[in-house]
Amino acid sequence: MTALAPHVAAFLRERLPLERGASVHTCDNYAYALKLLVLFAAQKLKVRPSELEVEHLDARLVSPFLADLESRRKNEASTRNTRLAAIKSFMRFLEYRLPSALEQIRQVLAIPFKKTTSRLVAYLTQDEMHAVLGAPDPTTRYGIRDRAMLYLGFTAGLRVSEIVGLRVEDLSFRPRPAILVRGKGRRERTLVLWKETGAALRAWLAVRGEASVPEVFFNARGEVMTRADFAYLLDKYVSIAAARQPSLNAKRVSPHVLRHTCGVIALLATRDLRKVSLLLGHASMTTTEIYTRIDPKEKLEAIESTLPRSCAGDASARPTP
Repeated sequence: MTALAPHVAAFLRERLPLERGASVHTCDNYAYALKLLVLFAAQKLKVRPSELEVEHLDARLVSPFLADLESRRKNEASTRNTRLAAIKSFMRFLEYRLPSALEQIRQVLAIPFKKTTSRLVAYLTQDEMHAVLGAPDPTTRYGIRDRAMLYLGFTAGLRVSEIVGLRVEDLSFRPRPAILVRGKGRRERTLVLWKETGAALRAWLAVRGEASVPEVFFNARGEVMTRADFAYLLDKYVSIAAARQPSLNAKRVSPHVLRHTCGVIALLATRDLRKVSLLLGHASMTTTEIYTRIDPKEKLEAIESTLPRSCAGDASARPTP
């Protein structure tokens, strides 16, 4: 039997960050997937996580784990596939370290990914988005911070990891407000910001004060904001905004919905998928094509219903990729 812990440590500390040059986001996702698998295995086998052996992680254990993600944790097929991708990456790492486990590894690698449903893009209307943007209290320090983050998610289409990872050195206000975004896959892009977004950022920087972290945003403990922190704040503000816009109660507003709203606006304003792809930092146009699947019933009115009031009649104020 072969202890599992040393191989997991080598995979997360050496293979991913050093040999493959994986981003922090990728490393975190793979680590979380293996953590869930280890906890499931320990509970199922009734042993401590530190007592698990490589031989325990066979297809007879991985398959029930994937089923548990969908049944007990209510994960969708896409999330299940993401966890399986992390496990398969770990197994391919083991291939060259444990030849004796090749058959076991082959069986795990043979577990198929599930087909996922291609859904219509979820996005917010003008009134819904304005209600969310207006939910933070602009008279408080953290209300100013939260408004700036929401504006970045909506008008710049940033991923939540890009919002919380934005550094002060990445900001520029002359000649126009702009940011350097360090995106997924280590791809960088520069975005010119809307006037309102630049103003929201300036307001936060005016009250931000000295900080021990280089990131623009931090929590009440002075630590870097996490993706979970942002998701929690968004849930809070959506609940507040729903009092003004009851239609929000029927929508599941995740951080990515803000990004989708930006993508829909950009496509309807420019009619150019390439520009939308550049704006959002997509690696492939295939990803951007999801924005062509807007509900046909809403297409004719979508541009007027999603553009902010201050920009509806001013083409120069629209986002510039």
